[in-house]
Amino acid sequence: MVSNYEIVENAKKTGKIEKGINEVTKAIERGTAKVVVYAEDVTPKEITQHLPVLCKEKGIDCKTVDSRKKLGVSAGINVSCAAVAVIETGGVKESKEKAKK
Repeated sequence: MVSNYEIVENAKKTGKIEKGINEVTKAIERGTAKVVVYAEDVTPKEITQHLPVLCKEKGIDCKTVDSRKKLGVSAGINVSCAAVAVIETGGVKESKEKAKK
């Protein structure tokens, strides 16, 4: 099965992503986000609490990961990242299909 980190990595390589709470929130509100991945180890928790609620309202898939540092690496940046929105999936769908088989 494809991990949430791999979804972000694949989208970074073949599609388009937005990084950071503000950019992710804007992408959700605009309806351009296909998938949202956010880190559970963000403090304070209030920073990311609105993301699952917004995603549910807009019908966007929302996933969590355990580490913002690993999420930053997956997104291709050398710093921690609280949230990533996948705007264009690129090869992610193909990766998901391969993982199911």
